[in-house]
Amino acid sequence: MSLSLRQIEVFHAIMVAGSISGAAQLLCVSQPAVSRLLSQTENRIGFALFERIKGRLRATPEAKKLFREVQSVYSGIQRVNAIAQELAGNRQGALNIVSSTSVGQMFIPNAIATFRQAHPGVKINFMILSYAHLLERLLDHQADIGVITSPMEHPNLTIERLSENRLVALFPRGHALEALDVVRLQDLQPHPLITYDRGTPFGALIEQLYEAQGLTLDPIMEVGSPHSANALVQLGMGIALVDEFSVKGVTDQLAVRPLVDSPEVQINLVYYGLEPVSQTTRAFIEVLRERVRKVAPAARRAPHP
Repeated sequence: MSLSLRQIEVFHAIMVAGSISGAAQLLCVSQPAVSRLLSQTENRIGFALFERIKGRLRATPEAKKLFREVQSVYSGIQRVNAIAQELAGNRQGALNIVSSTSVGQMFIPNAIATFRQAHPGVKINFMILSYAHLLERLLDHQADIGVITSPMEHPNLTIERLSENRLVALFPRGHALEALDVVRLQDLQPHPLITYDRGTPFGALIEQLYEAQGLTLDPIMEVGSPHSANALVQLGMGIALVDEFSVKGVTDQLAVRPLVDSPEVQINLVYYGLEPVSQTTRAFIEVLRERVRKVAPAARRAPHP
């Protein structure tokens, strides 16, 4: 009952094109050839993939479920083709980077700029992703390295601490909190607070912080990332707790104060641990470490492994 690669290819083409004629055009074959192979495929697996309604094809629920799996196969094929093109073009290599939002706005772009000066021939792909999508790309070999500000554990991944980070309070210049050298959670209570979706690592961290101090967390709004919070604070919508990396380069319109008893927020490197790390990836990791030495307080740098 196993399907051949050709049968999978024809099924994928029909799902994408939505018709036998469209699939035939995509595959550069005749319509009868596509119809014949579709019929053979349905006979082999023992159930219909499409309903024929008034001359049109409609995918069955089984076909839709199968298509999701076929899509993942095609993603892998596209990755193979991309690598083949890079090799054919005699490139010096490729580097696929993913990161969480706070380090992805300034820290990673600055590291990329430094890296490119020494490695101008390396093709770089960089994406800022959610925790779930970041994990998926690392495990699917669609990313060589991830840089995250939240815990991540998986038996197939290697996690290396790069730096420690702290939470700070962010508010507009001229705000009442500017008179303080440091702030406590109690100082924030009278003011409208912008925080994060509680399903995100930052949202969970801040919720735990408030619970530990017996305080009620009552934000006026929740956002997806510290940089979204930064933008809203700048617009005068409220104040926010953000990590130190997120306030690098904030405008003069905003003020920052350390948060007393702030929890630790680690900056971690993550990469696939069951295969050797490429020379290109190792070179970029060294750039990241050097960048941390420049921007992170000495007491918060992680020890070199």
